[in-house]
Amino acid sequence: MKMKVIILFCVALFQVCCSANYNPDFCVANLSTPYTPSGYQCKENVTVDDFVFSNFASGKTIKPFNITLTVASVNNFPGLNGLDISAARVEVGVNGSIAMHTHPDASELLIMVKGQLTAGFVTPDHAYVKDIKPGDVIAFPKGQVHFAVNSGSEEAVAFAAYSNSNPSFQFLDHLLFANDLPTSTIAQSTFLDISEIKKLKTLFRGSRYEY
Repeated sequence: MKMKVIILFCVALFQVCCSANYNPDFCVANLSTPYTPSGYQCKENVTVDDFVFSNFASGKTIKPFNITLTVASVNNFPGLNGLDISAARVEVGVNGSIAMHTHPDASELLIMVKGQLTAGFVTPDHAYVKDIKPGDVIAFPKGQVHFAVNSGSEEAVAFAAYSNSNPSFQFLDHLLFANDLPTSTIAQSTFLDISEIKKLKTLFRGSRYEY
């Protein structure tokens, strides 16, 4: 069995190394292949367009939070494959918010370009929160629960950079209220009122957004 695994590995390595389009400096994603922990398989016939993302203002609106989010990850930006970096653009409407969430696999830089956000992250011992304005950058360490709310009088716009080419997004509201976790269990484990839990379940089950 061990010998068979070694042979298969050698064959795969030979196919990669002997490809006419193989480049040891980068591996542009072939998005038609499965995504694995090490990324996508390498694409042949690489062009400069694989390293350019042109749709940074065409995000999807997330109504409960009044934001528009565009994520440029390896899933839609093949040149990021294996680079451990990705980006996002977020527009936060007046009274909108980037709800509390985590990226278990990435640290984040949030770069303000318009308006004002009150942003920060929380630990069991302390909340690190600050009003940020254009020209400010705030860092969110990997795995920490963080958020941002529009604390200004106009739409806020910010860009984010992540230390992962395919960062995961885990929003606390979705984890609690957008699945089939029983209301009674949520109430017992969070001490929230049952009527409020039912209200939130209705809201997020009907407006679930896949990242």
